[in-house]
Amino acid sequence: MPGIDECLLEAMRLPGARGAALVDWTSGLALGTVGEAPGGDHEAAAAEAAELARLAAEQRAFAPGSDADGEGGEDGRTGEDGSDAADPPVEDLILSNRDSYHVLRFVRTSFDSSVFLHLWLGRADGNLALARIRLGEMAGRLVLG
Repeated sequence: MPGIDECLLEAMRLPGARGAALVDWTSGLALGTVGEAPGGDHEAAAAEAAELARLAAEQRAFAPGSDADGEGGEDGRTGEDGSDAADPPVEDLILSNRDSYHVLRFVRTSFDSSVFLHLWLGRADGNLALARIRLGEMAGRLVLG
């Protein structure tokens, strides 16, 4: 099971990868970074990506099992799949611009699930579908602690 550094290096082997980070979305701190940073500053990029992740994660409309009246499941559960409130409510976010993609993949942990992988992918030579699949696999294997 890979740790943070191994996971980030694996992410950088994806076609078109420019940079990657593991970020705590509650604090905005980068727990690890590799490669280039969007805007040239890893810490600023982590803080800005965390704002986006926090916005999506805290909105009930994006939670699994959300129904028309805005209520989640019973007994403190948010979805029919048995996931509890500590699970990230969103799997991933994809932001695109003219020359790149930003893929934020939430990582389920045994504690508070407040981290995500951020992959910065060049649009010309990146494969968004492959990156999304591989980040999901990496997030499932990542060992924190």
